[in-house]
Amino acid sequence: MDGCDVADRPNYPFPYHRGDALEYLAALIASGEIRRYAFVHASPPCQHGCALTVGTNASQGWGGTHIDLVAPTRELLDRTGLPYVIEQPNDRAKIRKDLTLCGEMFGLGVIRHRNFELGRWTTEQPAHVPHRGRVRGYRHGRFYDGPYVAAYGNGGGKPSIPELQTAMGIDWTNVREELTEAIPPAYTQHIGAAFLATTALEVAA
Repeated sequence: MDGCDVADRPNYPFPYHRGDALEYLAALIASGEIRRYAFVHASPPCQHGCALTVGTNASQGWGGTHIDLVAPTRELLDRTGLPYVIEQPNDRAKIRKDLTLCGEMFGLGVIRHRNFELGRWTTEQPAHVPHRGRVRGYRHGRFYDGPYVAAYGNGGGKPSIPELQTAMGIDWTNVREELTEAIPPAYTQHIGAAFLATTALEVAA
């Protein structure tokens, strides 16, 4: 499960390349090394289309200009010839919502809805499990309790590092920024298992 990120990620538990992910993918394609892989999972930066950027931050004049990297990511992924997923939050990102996953589907302590565009393969959408309550924390000066924690930011009753680790199902880092940026491993495991099941059915047929 090789990874690539422009930031240094010493806690990443698998082989890792530091650099621009699009440049790295283009180099793998050009060299033919991409054939070492069977599947690609891409998570382009989501700030361009996430609710916070296009909503509160934009209305207050906060934040900067964010580039939409979904289209160039898709173009390179199509060039690999491999099956893939593109992950984005549940907001205005320009991807097909072929698959939507939620933490409650896996008994996690976060909601963390994420959409996935599937390339060169398909799978069924699992049923969305009703949420058991609110996300714990402050909203407009009022504190709300609930069974989920807010896996983003620092203030407003945000969870501790141990709470975040437990809620996300992550034990490989204790860095808050990495925890709040991460996708719960249960999502990737589900996608991997679904892809392998699809492949097995194709072979059997």
